[in-house]
Amino acid sequence: MNFVFVSLQRINTDRESTSTSLARELSKNHQVLYINPPLDRKTYYLNTSDTFLNSHKRSAKQNNNHLFELSVNLWALNTKTILESINWIPLTAVFEKINWLNNYRFSQDIKKALVELNIKDFILINDKDIFRSFHLKELLKPKLYVYLDRDYTIGFGYWKRHGVSLEPKLMAKSDAVVCNSLDFTRNALKYNANSFYIGNGCDIDLFNPNKSYNLPKELKVTSRPIIGYVGALHSKRLDIDLIIKIATYTKNWSVVLIGEEDENFMESDLHNLPNVHFLGKIHKSDIPPYLKHFDVCVNPQVINEITIGNFPLKIVEYLAMGKPVVAMATNTMNEVFSGQTYLANSTQGFIEKIEQALIEDNPGLQKERIKFASNYSWENVTKILLNSIQKVLK
Repeated sequence: MNFVFVSLQRINTDRESTSTSLARELSKNHQVLYINPPLDRKTYYLNTSDTFLNSHKRSAKQNNNHLFELSVNLWALNTKTILESINWIPLTAVFEKINWLNNYRFSQDIKKALVELNIKDFILINDKDIFRSFHLKELLKPKLYVYLDRDYTIGFGYWKRHGVSLEPKLMAKSDAVVCNSLDFTRNALKYNANSFYIGNGCDIDLFNPNKSYNLPKELKVTSRPIIGYVGALHSKRLDIDLIIKIATYTKNWSVVLIGEEDENFMESDLHNLPNVHFLGKIHKSDIPPYLKHFDVCVNPQVINEITIGNFPLKIVEYLAMGKPVVAMATNTMNEVFSGQTYLANSTQGFIEKIEQALIEDNPGLQKERIKFASNYSWENVTKILLNSIQKVLK
């Protein structure tokens, strides 16, 4: 089969996402065209050090579609057309009319790439691109239009204004909706009977606990045990006060945080605590050595509409390395990971679970975690996706 992906994420960067991982896995047996997010006027004139985005800008300035091969069967496209920045429009009815024009311009660039690759029948997978790809089913006429729901984006200001009303409409008119969490699947079924749970995947080869990893130099100066977190340090998702309580509970614990900080994290009291260590953003391929030397991995989420139903991929990565995991008890954690993780409902409970995890950890539990995580390989998730598509095709 032929697959076309549209997404909020670029594929030619150091950051992987559900759509980029699925695209790479599908390309092992199918032809895949991945459309990088188109440029809008605001982004086009924005000064950035992002080399991938700047490359896209250069091709757009030359008025060229930049179609390039990433691997066998996998192509990526930087579209040339500059879309209008319209999210500021207060009325959704007005926004929709101009958004159709943006969709039309976007579709014309995609059509040219389809012709160049001689792709005729194809399945279009839309990864959370609610606005720019809202009309691509009508404009591109794919064999199937599949909406991938894998994050609660409408909880954020940019998406909330128009996304609250447009995302349900997009789900309803899609041929299928595939979701990485059970909460999202239940919600999607309200609008589309062809809604399927596919789960989330992990690069099992990368997060290999059997490899030998040297102790990263940043961890040589921290005392043990090491309580570690990997991921974006975003205050809408993580509970800063909870992390402070963990760090101040005992000075014997070293709290290591890996990821980019938002403004609230940068201004927080965490930076004044001697046993809290911010390591900044680290390339995903370099993360396993850090996880290997963490004693407990945590996900100290704040419970809100953004986090309650999300499937946190980091949990699978933690477990794939055999690590004990302590997390707040969101719906997904309770439904998917309750047997393999330590779940808490309060700050004190979280601290007690860390203590319990440190005491109970042993080789037997580590093997169980690794075995459980192997079920969430991208190969397995892709098989579930293909089975869902076949059900709809039949």
